[in-house]
Amino acid sequence: MLKLALRNIFRQRFRTAMTLAAIVCGVAALILSGGFIRDIVIQLGEALIHSQSGHIQVARKGYFTYGSRSPGDYLIANPGALRRELAGLPEVDDVLARVHFTGLVNNGRTDWPVIGEGVEPAKDAKLANIIHLTAGRQLEDRDRFGVLVGQGVAQALKLKPGDRMTLLANTTRGSLNSRDLRIVGVFETFSKDYDARAIRMPLEAARELLDTDGVNVLVVSLKRTADTEEAAKKIQSTIDASTLEVRTWMQLNDFYDKTVALYRQQFGFLQLIILLMVLLSVSNSVNMTVFERTGEFGTMFAVGNRLRDVRSLIVVECAILGFIGAAAGVLIGVLLSLAISAIGIPMPPPPNANMGYTAFIRVVPSVLMTSFAVGFIATIAASLLPLARLSRLSPAEALRANV
Repeated sequence: MLKLALRNIFRQRFRTAMTLAAIVCGVAALILSGGFIRDIVIQLGEALIHSQSGHIQVARKGYFTYGSRSPGDYLIANPGALRRELAGLPEVDDVLARVHFTGLVNNGRTDWPVIGEGVEPAKDAKLANIIHLTAGRQLEDRDRFGVLVGQGVAQALKLKPGDRMTLLANTTRGSLNSRDLRIVGVFETFSKDYDARAIRMPLEAARELLDTDGVNVLVVSLKRTADTEEAAKKIQSTIDASTLEVRTWMQLNDFYDKTVALYRQQFGFLQLIILLMVLLSVSNSVNMTVFERTGEFGTMFAVGNRLRDVRSLIVVECAILGFIGAAAGVLIGVLLSLAISAIGIPMPPPPNANMGYTAFIRVVPSVLMTSFAVGFIATIAASLLPLARLSRLSPAEALRANV
C-alpha cells in the first residue's frame, strides 16, 4: 500500500506541489514566529536581570512589600557572613550588596525627587551590562563623590558629566544629611520610568550618607539563568526564614509573567490559524483527488477491495504528504531562522522604554516538534471530510464514473 500511495501522490505533481507548499509555509511560519517570540521573552528576562534585579535577591522579611516606603527600616545589619555563605553555592557567580534610599537632588536651580542606589561599582558594572551609558563613564570604586544619573534625571535638571549637584536624604536615625556629588555619567535602561528617577553611587558613599553599616539587599548573580529556581531553593534552605526572605527575578518583575502569558496566547492563536490554513488547503486538494479518482475507487471495489482498504490508501497518502511537508517545513524554518539571526532584526524601543534592541529567531526544539506535529496532524485531519464523502459512495455509482 505504501508503494501505491507514493505512486498516487506523484501522479498529480502540480497539485502535490501546491499541497506541500501550503504545509511547508505553515510549518516554517510557526518556527519563525515561535523562535521570534522566544527570543523576545529571553531578551526581556535578561534585560531585567542585567539592569536592575539580578537573578535572586535576599532581604529582610517584609522589605519587598513595604521597603520602598522606608528602606532604612529593613537593613541587613551584618551581611558579611551571609554573603560568604551564598557565594559558596556552586550555581552562584557573585554576590553584590546594595542599599536603597530616597532623596532630593538640587542643581542650584530646582529640586528633583530621586530613588538612589548604593552599589559596588566594579561588581555592578559586570552584572548590569544591559545598562547603557549615553554620556560620561562608568562609576568606579574610587569615585567617593561620584554619581551616575538616569537619563530622565539628567534631562529634567539639565545635567551632564562634570556637573555638580547636591543630594539630600534622611539617615537611618531620621536626621537629614546632604552630600555634594559630581556626575561621572548618564545612563539609560529599558525602563523610562526608572531612568526618570534613578541615581547610582558607590556603596560606601551611600552608607556614609545614610549613616549605616547595613545593606538592604544581597543581589545574587548566577552562572546560568536556567539555575534560578534551584539556586533559590538552596538559598531559602540556607537563610533564617524568620528574618530573611528570597525573591527570584521573576517574582521581582511580575509583569514578566504577564508578558510571557500574552505572547503564549498570541502564539497559540497563530498555531490555530495555520492549522486551519493547512486543513483547508489539504482538504481541498484531497477532495479534488477523490472526485477525480472516483472511477479508480469503483474499480478497486469491483476487484474485491473493501471501503476500509480505500480509506487506508487515502490516509496513507495524506500521511506521506504531511510527513514530507512538515519535515521540509522544519528544515526550511531552521535555515531561515539561522539566516535571519545572522543578520538580526532591528527593533524599536518597547512601550515605556528608551532603548531599541536587535531581535533574533531562536531555534527551539519544542517549537520544532510542535510545528512538525501541527503540519503532520493537520494534513491527516484534512482527509476526514473526503473520507466521509467516500463512505456514502456506492460501488456501482463509482464505476459509472469510468463511463
